[in-house]
Amino acid sequence: MVANPFIPENLVGRQAERYQIIQVLAADGDLLVAGVPGSGRRTLIRYAAHDVGAKVIEIDCLRATDSRRFLHLLAEGILFCFETPAELALIQRWSTHQPIVLEESASGQARLVWHAASIDEWQLLQTLLALPQVMAEWLNSRIVIVFQNFTHIRSWDRSEKWENYLRQEIQQQSRVSYALITTVTENWMQQSDMQVVFLGPLKNEDLQSWLIEAMATHGLKFEPQALELFLNYVQGSFGDAIALARRLWLDHQAFENFRFQIADFGLGKPEDDPFGKTSPDEQVQSKIQNLKSKIGLIQAHQVHRSTLALIEDLSLTFESLLLLLPPSQVRVLESLALDPTDSPHSREYIQKHHLSRGGGLQGALASLQQKGLVYGPEHGYRITMPLLAFWLKHRLT
Repeated sequence: MVANPFIPENLVGRQAERYQIIQVLAADGDLLVAGVPGSGRRTLIRYAAHDVGAKVIEIDCLRATDSRRFLHLLAEGILFCFETPAELALIQRWSTHQPIVLEESASGQARLVWHAASIDEWQLLQTLLALPQVMAEWLNSRIVIVFQNFTHIRSWDRSEKWENYLRQEIQQQSRVSYALITTVTENWMQQSDMQVVFLGPLKNEDLQSWLIEAMATHGLKFEPQALELFLNYVQGSFGDAIALARRLWLDHQAFENFRFQIADFGLGKPEDDPFGKTSPDEQVQSKIQNLKSKIGLIQAHQVHRSTLALIEDLSLTFESLLLLLPPSQVRVLESLALDPTDSPHSREYIQKHHLSRGGGLQGALASLQQKGLVYGPEHGYRITMPLLAFWLKHRLT
């Protein structure tokens, strides 16, 4: 598989959101970053944390299948953050008065261990969450604990005991900032003291600046109509933009291979020149230069052709995704792909696409938003994956 040279090394767009997060972290505040997968939520937090000199502890709650696994992920995240000899020495000092021990594995990797028989998980959670606060005070630094897919905790925390305790810690700890990453917000999140940052689609001007620069690195540029078509197809989705840019680049690479066979495209004959003023060699050189001048120029038809090829490659993935969804949600996705609207609840739209009325439609939309497949009303109920919408429309028509 060819590596993707279009994955950026720097943050693209999101400068306003970056500044917003910097302000929160600089004041030791807590925040919620809501957006669909692939919108750059973690990357944005990392950049902002770096700007304020904060250390970051990351825990992906999706990987926590139970409370025991959650504790191990938390311990791993802490040691990944504090890994220098001086920091490990401080943790060792802290552990002398705790039921948790810092030890070195046979491979030389430091790890936090405990004896499950002598301490319950609830006490372990409290102890582990206290450690970042202690380290922040000893190091006189800022710490950011990032919980990605935070609400997934409920898959095993049925009584919400752990979630409620974490929410309490978010409010109480002073030297540690918490950043929750979710797809959508919930009432308690909006009613808390956390700053809420929403990540919608990227602005076209931000995407365009990155795209032109990235393509120029590979000797490519867009005709105006081609650039407009590209931006229309990806609709602010950076993930889809990266995928399509890579596909265009690969198609260009394939075309470049034909440059070595350029003489086979037709050399021209003297009678091709109606005025008899150019020699056969001059005609050949003229045709070669004309062809070369077009090699690095991306035209609209090339964007369309590459998009069709890309969704064909992704068709199996998209088909598998639809199989995981209830028929009512698939129907809503198909309707939004064929006929985008900011009013899917309207009587006319429901009748036109034979959608379920009332709670059925609302439930389908809410579930699709929770899964990160459809934006909410703030972005007009658009499908969050433009290439998926393109594939659905192409398949249905």
